[in-house]
Amino acid sequence: MTDEASTDAGPDAKRRPATPQELKALSHPLRVRIVRLCGDRELTNKQLADRLSVDPGTAYYHVRQLVDAGFLEPAEVRTGETGALEKPYRSTGRTWWLSVPLEDLDLSDGFAPVDAFQQELAEAGPASIATYARFSLHLSPADVAELDRRIVAVIDEYVETDAERRHLPAHGGLFLLHRTASPADDEGEDAGKAS
Repeated sequence: MTDEASTDAGPDAKRRPATPQELKALSHPLRVRIVRLCGDRELTNKQLADRLSVDPGTAYYHVRQLVDAGFLEPAEVRTGETGALEKPYRSTGRTWWLSVPLEDLDLSDGFAPVDAFQQELAEAGPASIATYARFSLHLSPADVAELDRRIVAVIDEYVETDAERRHLPAHGGLFLLHRTASPADDEGEDAGKAS
C-alpha cells in the first residue's frame, strides 16, 4: 500500500474521492469479485473465468475495465502447468482507500458490493461464516458518522497489516448500516399528507 499514502498519516488522510471512472469500474458485482480474488493471489484471465463461471471474453472485458481504472495490474508473466506463458493480474489494493459518497452511486440496478458479497457467501456456504452481529440501533446522523469512523478505523488497522498474515485463511466481510423501514415512518408520511 506504499503507493497510496504515507503510513504516518491516519486512515482518513489516505482516503480520496473516487473518480467517475473508478465508480463505474466498481459498479458491477463481477468486477468487485475480480478485485477481491486478485487480492488473494495473482490470477490469469482464464483462471478468473473458470473461478467465476463466466466466458473468458466476459472476464477479459471486466479485467480491462479494472486495469484501466488502476485497480488491477499485470503481474510477471509465468509458465503455466501446460508450459504455456500466462499473464496473471493482481489487485493494486487501491479500492479500500477510496471515499465513495452514496449519493454518487447509481443504485437503480442494485449495489455491486452487496451483490458480490451475497454471491461469495452463497458460494462459500453457511459453514464459512466465522462471526456475525445483527443489530438495530437508534442513531442520529452524528452517531452514524461516529460508528462508521470507529468500525472502519479497526478494519483499516487490519487492512494495513494484512500482508503479515497472507499465510492464514482469507476472510471476507462487509460493514453496511442502513435505515430500517418501520410503520412509524409510514405513519409520519401519512400524517404529513393529511395536513
